[in-house]
Amino acid sequence: MSPDFIHTYVSVDCVVFGFDLENRLNILLVQRHVDEIPLERRRKLPGSLIFSNEDVDDAAERVLHELTGIRKMVLKQFKCFADPGRANNEHDITWMGKEYKHHIDRIITVAYLSLCKIDHKINSTKYDNVDWFPIDEVPELPFDHNQIISESLVEIRKWIESDFSIIFELLPKRFTIRQLYQLYSALSEKYIDIKNFHKKISSFNYIVPLDEIEKNVSHRAARYYKFDAKIYKKNNTKLIK
Repeated sequence: MSPDFIHTYVSVDCVVFGFDLENRLNILLVQRHVDEIPLERRRKLPGSLIFSNEDVDDAAERVLHELTGIRKMVLKQFKCFADPGRANNEHDITWMGKEYKHHIDRIITVAYLSLCKIDHKINSTKYDNVDWFPIDEVPELPFDHNQIISESLVEIRKWIESDFSIIFELLPKRFTIRQLYQLYSALSEKYIDIKNFHKKISSFNYIVPLDEIEKNVSHRAARYYKFDAKIYKKNNTKLIK
């Protein structure tokens, strides 16, 4: 066999976004269990090699179910990462040998992003340690996972521009306008005056005010709202033009 032909495997990696009670954007990371790898290098994006009889989208859905215990999640494929050197680190080579017990010269990954309400109970069937990390506190990760996260942020901003409704996958079922404002600001990286934001929101009939207000808060209690998907579909309007 020609030396140009090598043992190449295909994997999926998933970037799962969540929005916490402190109004921060978070990402789910898991922990590798290999004694030879330093503790600070064990965090990684959830992922897996695809099975021989498995479609790549099905592999991503399997990874998310093993990660969260949730069957149906919003999922978007956004890029393939295939740099020949992406798995050349000695710790990553050691982990792949322990995890898959195959000789892998090169690994190509198809990256997905997903959205999860952070108040969902994470019931992982595969990982003992699954934790949310604020986006600005993500540690140095193996392979090219930090690059994958950076590019997933670019992708999710494009996604919101084309379909604003996906932002509500990150918010609780009832939310305040401030929560919506802070999430949109974090994702879009646009400066938006909060007073103008309130005015804009009040013109959208798919963001419905509830007869409930916050309780036991140190600031002025705010009204809760809900998102009505049926009304949105009839009147699809971008939040910021």
